[in-house]
Amino acid sequence: MLKKTILALFLSSASAAFALPFHSQHAIVYEEGSGKVLLEKDPNAVVSIASLTKLMTAMVVLDARQDLNESIDIEESDVDTVKHSSSRVPVGAVLPRQTVLQLALMSSDNRAAAALARTYPGGRTAFLAAVQHKIRSLDMRSTVIEEPTGLSPHNRSTAADLVKMATAASHYPEIVRLTTNTEDEVDMNGRLVHFRNTNRLVGKPDWDIQLSKTGFTREAGRCLIMRMKAAGKNVVVVLLNARDSLARMADAENVLRHLEGRPTAMTVAAQAPAPAKVSTRHRVKRKAHGATTKMADKRTAKQRRV
Repeated sequence: MLKKTILALFLSSASAAFALPFHSQHAIVYEEGSGKVLLEKDPNAVVSIASLTKLMTAMVVLDARQDLNESIDIEESDVDTVKHSSSRVPVGAVLPRQTVLQLALMSSDNRAAAALARTYPGGRTAFLAAVQHKIRSLDMRSTVIEEPTGLSPHNRSTAADLVKMATAASHYPEIVRLTTNTEDEVDMNGRLVHFRNTNRLVGKPDWDIQLSKTGFTREAGRCLIMRMKAAGKNVVVVLLNARDSLARMADAENVLRHLEGRPTAMTVAAQAPAPAKVSTRHRVKRKAHGATTKMADKRTAKQRRV
């Protein structure tokens, strides 16, 4: 299946049956069964990918077959010094590797992702070497990943390359399970902390999402990867650099509507009757009538004063 995916991504853009107007700057919708690109928008531009990086981090960690029940200490070195992003995982927390993986994927926590790389066999250097090997094995020729969180703007890829990454990640049952959890409570040193999936579409009625990851940095904009089933089709959806969360969700909703043969929100808006316009002639008449009324009022007032 993975080889089929790689070959299909080199098909002509003519395989896209419909040009959906995306808010996202780069997008692709790939159907696994047929190997067709159903929708696309500038899918080969190399851009920052933010926390979509964490799918690669998770695959590399799971490939190492480390004990998922082993405890990991969250250290000061795991704190984000690039974007100074917040985290609800405090330094000093001790968590099973599986929980750290869950927080990195479901809640996109940066300290969790950094801790996974730091505790990789051989440390961060060995982790990054394994990432490069994974990128080559997936034939992601336009992809560069320099660190495990996605905070660096130098983590870059294309929508087309990310289809390959998402397809590979979908073969990891642990990644599928953790990225499709809607929410969970985690024991954080004796205190229960509630975490939610960063993709609010997960768990919603009418959505059969089988893999999910969101991303955001100033450079990358709002990003989303999903593998989902719609109208009997298994598809991979990649949306990159939407201006905000609402635009990203609108794109995802329009993709689902299109796959199911329903009018998209944009189509409905385009078909709505335009508000009636007042002709220039009528506006001139009203203006003239207003001026006549004002003059009559002035004459009446003058007559009263006299």
